[in-house]
Amino acid sequence: MVARKSAAATWLAILSLVGCTVGPDYHLPQEAMVRSPGAQAPFVSAQEVTLASDPPDHWWKLFDDPKLDELVQRALQSNLELRVAEANLRRADALLAEARAGEEIDSGADAATYWTQQSPEAVLQHVRPHQHQIFNIGIGASYDLDLFGGIRRGIEAAGADAEAAVAARDLVRVNVAAATAQAYSQLCNSGHQIEVLHQLIAVQADEVRLHQALVSYGRAPQYEQERRQETLTQIQARLPQLEAFQKNATIRLTTLSGLPPSQLDRDLLNCHEPLRLQAPLPVGDGRSLLQRRPDIRAAERHLAGATARIGVSTAALYPDIKLGAAIGSTGGVTDAFGPLTNRFNVGPAVTWNFHQSAIRARIAQSEAQAQGSLAAFDATVLRALREVETSLNIYNAALARRADLERSYESAARVATRTTQLRDGGKVGGLAALDAQRNSLAAEQALAATDADVNATQIAVFLALGGGWT
Repeated sequence: MVARKSAAATWLAILSLVGCTVGPDYHLPQEAMVRSPGAQAPFVSAQEVTLASDPPDHWWKLFDDPKLDELVQRALQSNLELRVAEANLRRADALLAEARAGEEIDSGADAATYWTQQSPEAVLQHVRPHQHQIFNIGIGASYDLDLFGGIRRGIEAAGADAEAAVAARDLVRVNVAAATAQAYSQLCNSGHQIEVLHQLIAVQADEVRLHQALVSYGRAPQYEQERRQETLTQIQARLPQLEAFQKNATIRLTTLSGLPPSQLDRDLLNCHEPLRLQAPLPVGDGRSLLQRRPDIRAAERHLAGATARIGVSTAALYPDIKLGAAIGSTGGVTDAFGPLTNRFNVGPAVTWNFHQSAIRARIAQSEAQAQGSLAAFDATVLRALREVETSLNIYNAALARRADLERSYESAARVATRTTQLRDGGKVGGLAALDAQRNSLAAEQALAATDADVNATQIAVFLALGGGWT
């Protein structure tokens, strides 16, 4: 009696679940880091050099450089990593379509014919039996009622995976745009530094020649000549590295556009001006960042998919009921499609695994995966906030350093101009004028190097902000 009551209670519990979708419904967890007020607050490292407005999707256009716009557009059209991301997206869409097919009627047909003969000794006979031609033909269809929502949860999980693949594609676009801008920035800044360095080499060479003349007339010691020659050699030694940076940046731009290095555009080497951001950098706040970064969106969709898979695992605890029907004919060819060979069946089929230890273990795996996905989601949010704050700090420091170096350069340039005027008036010698010019060009070279740092940090901020996709 107790056993019958227990069985009846089990069936009542199952019947109460019929038509529902087992497993947790996904909602963004209240405890998720993305919901915390601190994560949505303004950036603590934002200063007067930034704007509270959000950066535009095509942030590189803020530099107002048509060539940069062209290079980024070309890279977004032809980059090979983007082709991989697009292929992954198409695969995710196909997996979603496969999951949705589980809600459709499953149908099929089969046909076969063969000759058969029994083994005489298998039936303890010594007379060879007759051969028979047997055939089988039929069609059938079945429909899974999905009473407990296993298929529906599978579709939900596949849909979340497809949305995560979209976010992954967008993340590649962000990185490709930033990598293109960084390479172009390094190309132009290297060209600028090379141009200033050539001027510095020319001035230092003039100083060496003039001092050599003084040495030949006994008006200056030889060691002073050697010191100036050593300085010239050290300045010239900087040139190969800058030229290598410039060429490597050109190669990166070429490969980012999906072309081999042999097809690089040598006209790019004519760029000698750093990128200029004419207005304060727009950064927005934490709230807009969390909505914009593709990796945060991908992490959230992975969490949604992991939650749905708890329902897929849970549905295996309950019976799977299918409605099916089939008609056909099986038997000897001589009686094909006759009353003795025709067959049909129609009715429900129930599959239920009573050994549920493995199923419950899979549910525990799915729950642990969801907990891990939530932790990964929180970690992605924190990483995004950290990247923005640290890149803003570096950007602020680069701007402060540039302001100091710009004042130093302006002072050295004024000294060089005044010294040149005094030389032209015969009040100072040529060495003093050349020395002032060398100091001015050295200050300009330091400023040019800082311009490269400022451009690099500006692009790093835009990358951390997650702009570059629509």
